[in-house]
Amino acid sequence: MGSLTHPEPVATPTHPGVDHHDRGLLLVALFKLAKALFFVGVGVGALHLVHRDVGEVAMRVASLFRLDTEGPVVRFMLDRADLISGHQLRRTALFSILYAGVCLVEGFGLYKEKTWAEYFTITLTVLALPWEFFELFRDPTAFRAGLLALNLLVLGYLLFVLRRMRRKQELRRTSVAS
Repeated sequence: MGSLTHPEPVATPTHPGVDHHDRGLLLVALFKLAKALFFVGVGVGALHLVHRDVGEVAMRVASLFRLDTEGPVVRFMLDRADLISGHQLRRTALFSILYAGVCLVEGFGLYKEKTWAEYFTITLTVLALPWEFFELFRDPTAFRAGLLALNLLVLGYLLFVLRRMRRKQELRRTSVAS
């Protein structure tokens, strides 16, 4: 505990005894945890719709947002909503909640600055890239391009963190050996 003349040290890399977080890893961890919350919401929402008329719910949402319910966009959505089955909703809920669990593992591991979480996130991101490129070229949208760019930034940063960590370990080994 610090005194009035000697305050407690702040969290910096120069104070190894003090707990600190890499800001970049913290940002990636928060992104992963936000994705987890989003996909839990998607899963719970899908389960909530299982025994409901999805077309009727879509109509209420369109009315709530004061969209033209006779317009082509809303008509298109309503036509598609009527095709969604309870089985599809349950499957969507299952996969959304499973994916949320994966994002939680990534997020908490990165928050705790665990090396396995960095490798886990890198592996999952690399595995998703071919699908993201395919989807972007199949139907290019600003959202898909942004998502791909964000995932490439996360991947690049995690690779940078791992490389920096390896250099520190090599420096420690060479300083101990000499």
